[in-house]
Amino acid sequence: MRTSVIIAAIVVLTLHEPSATHAQVTNQEFTTGIRSAVKVARAKYSGGGDWYNDPSSEINLLKYVRAHTTVLVEPTYEYVDLGTDNLFLYPVIFLTGHGTVNFSDAELKNLRSYLAAGGFLYIDDDYGMDASIRKELKRLFPQDELAELPFSHQIYHSHYDFLNGLPKIHEHDDKAPQGLALFVNGKVAVYYTYETNPSDGWADPEVHHDSPERRETALKLGTNILVYALTR
Repeated sequence: MRTSVIIAAIVVLTLHEPSATHAQVTNQEFTTGIRSAVKVARAKYSGGGDWYNDPSSEINLLKYVRAHTTVLVEPTYEYVDLGTDNLFLYPVIFLTGHGTVNFSDAELKNLRSYLAAGGFLYIDDDYGMDASIRKELKRLFPQDELAELPFSHQIYHSHYDFLNGLPKIHEHDDKAPQGLALFVNGKVAVYYTYETNPSDGWADPEVHHDSPERRETALKLGTNILVYALTR
């Protein structure tokens, strides 16, 4: 079954901080003990938004994760069409861009199956996609509403502590940042950051000219998101 390939190996995460607990991510159908590097795929979507922008973002984040945790990752830029079986090769999918997002019915069906099987979708509004992504998420899960995660949620404490919740990385419309979620089987399956744009902080320094401190904060948050996604 295609749903069995979301995590095709055992990945053991031993976090560097002494206070952190050891966690293990497994797919029960794969018990060979073979370690495989985690990849994050960029979601390719239709509608006119620049889904491909800032390709250095994932590479830099995964390099940071590799340097500051013992999560086995492969710092590479890959993208995936949401309507294909290749979606199930990645435990974490990243979606971003400016402008409109549209999902076809086939993409929605495939994405729904992916999330039900344990996949994780992280969405970051790069500015201008909020209205369309909310509409598409409603089509994805018509019965569910986006819920803002409290500061106490594990996503803000999975590796680094963000005691005040989601940090502000980039200013868009002078609004407070929000970390919103959709749940599948009681667990966060979709995490959506609005009015903060942390993935811009992952990009090469010359792209957005963020300060080293701001980039560090963005990379730490990204690390938390990935660790959380793999240890839910």
